Amino acid sequence: MKYPYYPGCSLEKNASAYHVSTLRVAREFGIEFSELDDWNCCGATEYISLNEMAAYSLVARNLVLAKEQIKSGGHVPQLVAPCSACFLNLSKAEAYLTNNPPLSQRVNLALEAGGLHYDPGGLAVRHLLDVFVNDIGYDAIAAKVKRPLKNLRIAPYYGCLIVRPRFQGVFDDFEYPDTLDRLMASLGAVVVDYPLKAQCCGGHMTQISEDTAMDILNRLLRSAAEKETDVIVTLCPMCQLNLDAYQDAVNRYYKTNYHIPILYFTQVMGLALGLTPESLEIGKEFIDARPALSKIDHEAAQDDQPVKPRRPGKEELPMPRMPKPELAKER
Repeated sequence: MKYPYYPGCSLEKNASAYHVSTLRVAREFGIEFSELDDWNCCGATEYISLNEMAAYSLVARNLVLAKEQIKSGGHVPQLVAPCSACFLNLSKAEAYLTNNPPLSQRVNLALEAGGLHYDPGGLAVRHLLDVFVNDIGYDAIAAKVKRPLKNLRIAPYYGCLIVRPRFQGVFDDFEYPDTLDRLMASLGAVVVDYPLKAQCCGGHMTQISEDTAMDILNRLLRSAAEKETDVIVTLCPMCQLNLDAYQDAVNRYYKTNYHIPILYFTQVMGLALGLTPESLEIGKEFIDARPALSKIDHEAAQDDQPVKPRRPGKEELPMPRMPKPELAKER
């Protein structure tokens, strides 16, 4: 199956491990993600509050490119975005342009400057997680597992953007999602009950209010640590960056000692499918995940040991038994 694919800016730089692992894992299931040609930034989360028209026009240009690629390349009429912020902006723009003709008209005036025009409607914007769990499915994924993640305690972290405000339908519960939980379980991991799984990571609050940012991140890390989490698994570059890059800052701020690796769900999938950590760019994160992941190999090595016969105890040894003497008959 062939999907138009919008990687977004983060996946070309600090979240390259997400991009590389996504393409590598997709190949295992015969899925081809065809990157949009000449795509541009989605505007992230702030631009729409600064210049609404420019922000929608910026996103709409990517929607135009997606539809052109679908027409010419035999792709499904969908656009897949791994980044949660990109997914939000693309799906929001598609929904607003479809339901607001005056906005669509103004955006098309801006697009005309680049010789483009967009007719909204008919394009489904989907998050990468949605594609894996609903188009491939848990059973098909479990059938491909070569290296079960036995005894690896994983906290699934969704963040706040992919299940709300749900501009184009629903693929998970907006308060307590479970698709990532079920996916990790299908890989053989121990999925911890992580109550803050859909809470915000703070976004760019690290650049606005250090006190607020540290409080948000500390709560997320403390909750995971209380569950004896080995790895937090996420699906958003901003969430991964905040929890990974600022974890040492949280430790200094609160005199804590968190050391919880933050990986993308596609990296963890790749490990379970038997791919090497190097091919998934594991080791590029600030909090090195390799010590925690060695637990998988340790448990696998224990399972592979031949079962040695147990030495029986004395009471279990076959001992000769003297026949009981017959009682002398009375005369």
